[in-house]
Amino acid sequence: MAMMRLRREDPRVVGSFRLHRRLGAGGMGVVYLGSDRRGQRVALKVIRPDLAEDQEFRSRFAREVSAARRIRGGCTARLVAADLEADRPWFATQYVPGPSLHDKVAEEGPLAAAETAAIGAALSEGLVAVHEAGVVHRDLKPSNILLSPKGPRIIDFGIAWATGASTLTHVGTAVGSPGFLAPEQVRGAAVTPATDVFSLGATLAYAAMGDSPFGHGSSEVMLYRVVHEEPQLHGVPDALAPLVRACLAKDPEERPSTLQLSMRLKEIAAREAQGGLDARPPAQRDRSEADRPTGRLGERYEHDERTQRYTETGRSTGAGQRAQAPRASAPRTGGSRPSAPRGTARSASRPNGTNGTNGRPGTRPGARTGTGRLRPANPRLLRQRLIVFFVVTLIVALGIAAAQQL
Repeated sequence: MAMMRLRREDPRVVGSFRLHRRLGAGGMGVVYLGSDRRGQRVALKVIRPDLAEDQEFRSRFAREVSAARRIRGGCTARLVAADLEADRPWFATQYVPGPSLHDKVAEEGPLAAAETAAIGAALSEGLVAVHEAGVVHRDLKPSNILLSPKGPRIIDFGIAWATGASTLTHVGTAVGSPGFLAPEQVRGAAVTPATDVFSLGATLAYAAMGDSPFGHGSSEVMLYRVVHEEPQLHGVPDALAPLVRACLAKDPEERPSTLQLSMRLKEIAAREAQGGLDARPPAQRDRSEADRPTGRLGERYEHDERTQRYTETGRSTGAGQRAQAPRASAPRTGGSRPSAPRGTARSASRPNGTNGTNGRPGTRPGARTGTGRLRPANPRLLRQRLIVFFVVTLIVALGIAAAQQL
């Protein structure tokens, strides 16, 4: 937020606060940066002298400050102190560091869909707290939203009013900013929470497009467009356009509630943020992530991969145990023929080279591995089988020789 030096006519002390800089000036008065004796910084607004002499304004201002004290929520600037009986009434709110939404868009251009939705979701939650206190802001616009490090904050409840109050200060004069006023405010009808929803929709459209949805022009032209013409949302992302258009409905009954708006915007922000991650160039992605299938195919891929790792680990461990501990059973002798190596006769009885349990290819000892190489057999087992073979051959030969001598 831009700060300016104090002018000669500016006060140096207001109440218990010392003033340091000018933060801005508006239709109701001047806003200063101040601090108390403990060093707590505040944004302190002093009302214009001509309004201070208006008793009707003082009464209205007192009701508004009383309503602002009831607001509880992290998305608003907390009211710190106020003096309604001073020569020039004033009130101080918590100072919020950071640029306004208006300044950020003006300097950096329109915001992305995910960022716009995230800001809108936080503002909707803040409006829920405001409306639960029985207050309608009535002047929600980009310059009244500060983007602090802890999230957006709604400021300037200077013309906030109780729910159901009229929006006219004088006959034919609407309170608020053209282009962000709701149609009922222009007509002078009663304000409701739906009034702030309209203003929030116009604010989100500005954040996404960098311009007002009702264009530019004099106050009369802008107010006419708000009441009679449809908003121009050509630059709003497709993910946000339907919801923003619903907020800008002419009939307050057709607009979503602040709670519905908050939930929907959170969903959009999460989806758009995920979409931004998925849209990264391939060079920025991990190679294994880029080659990995997605969806049901990806789930099957991960299952097969885990199964293969488990099988290879278990078999390599079993092979090592067999190599360290010899078989306890003695080799067969006599007329029995030598048994075939494990993994040949058994695997031959299973069709299509499967392991007989789930129909998936097996990798038994002696079979081909994933690299195309033959798995080496157990040397001790081969020696035992060779010994059995020679012993049986020798016995048969001795038997034949004995039979010939007879």
